Amino acid sequence: MRTQVAIIGGGPSGLLLSQLLNKAGIQTVVLERQSREHVLSRIRAGVLESGTVALLKQAGAGDRMDREGQPHHGCYLSSDQQMIRVDFQEACGQTVMVYGQTEVTRDLYEAQDALGATHIHGVENVVLHDLKTDSPYVTWDKDGASHRLECEFIAGCDGFHGVSRRSIPDDVRREYEKVYPFGWLGVLSETPPVREELIYANHPRGFALASMRNPMLSRYYIQVPLTDKVEDWSDDAFWAELKARLPADVAADLVTGPSIEKSIAPLRSFVSEPLRWGALFLCGDAAHIVPPTGAKGLNLAASDVHYLSQAFLAYYGTNDASGLDGYSQQALARIWKAMRFSWSVTTMMHRFPEHSDYDQQMQRVELDLLSADPTARALFAQNYTGVPL
Repeated sequence: MRTQVAIIGGGPSGLLLSQLLNKAGIQTVVLERQSREHVLSRIRAGVLESGTVALLKQAGAGDRMDREGQPHHGCYLSSDQQMIRVDFQEACGQTVMVYGQTEVTRDLYEAQDALGATHIHGVENVVLHDLKTDSPYVTWDKDGASHRLECEFIAGCDGFHGVSRRSIPDDVRREYEKVYPFGWLGVLSETPPVREELIYANHPRGFALASMRNPMLSRYYIQVPLTDKVEDWSDDAFWAELKARLPADVAADLVTGPSIEKSIAPLRSFVSEPLRWGALFLCGDAAHIVPPTGAKGLNLAASDVHYLSQAFLAYYGTNDASGLDGYSQQALARIWKAMRFSWSVTTMMHRFPEHSDYDQQMQRVELDLLSADPTARALFAQNYTGVPL
């Protein structure tokens, strides 16, 4: 087989890149290890920055999001029974959209099908070859046979555990990582959200988040030790702990019900540099992981795709390679800003095992500053809704 851009990974970043390129007449082939059904079963983030919303519309995959998504004009931070509202529109003139990553992925698949884009699922033993030449290619196995795809460029959108990042030599690749000493226990339930906007709660028992996917689908999280397992938490135990961490008036309004999904996600910050090695370009989780506290994971992947798709369009449109040459530096500048924001919110809202009284006082001061200072709220809002692409 032959194509212009081989895309490794059929998650949101790979699908969005393929969609934008195919709309511009640039040929792609998407290779994905899992089945389409498995990809669509993943429960992930649900807060979209304004730039991500605009990019999905540009890709022709935003109609259902416009109909069913929930625009949010602010969020709450709670501490010591106090509820601090950050009004995004008042603070920075932007909003976010609550729309689940699963739904984004579904919309992108449908848009790809409408364009007749090529997807190959169930690939194994993927290997990237000759990345420092003008003739790179990809090999893989499927159904007992070996396959080869010749291409001009490769986009690595295959996540943290994928082959793409590991194809950059160890003496070239530099990785930065911070592993947090806790995880998030998340529950999805077919219950109405406790409030119309997200609530991030700082509590002596640990962090909690009240979120949602739609008016009858809620997503809640609590901070738990890394040693905890899903089996340790019954639904009743989860609801009791969540209520204990939310302000009393919010807890009183919480509607509980059976969980339809329950999982524990460890928290880490991770960046790999550079994002380009010869013909290979990294996008999304293949290059970076952020704690979910700042709602940046899917949005950072979308910003990578924005920069890379624009670079490919310039290259194939006018033979201008400057965007490709500058992709790594441009994308990393935004990645590190999002890393700082996610780290700062994680630090402000969670209880760490090593926290002293001094550390807890610093958290209180940060939250008091957000409550009292419009400038602090504006900075928080600008970062939460997304710095400009």
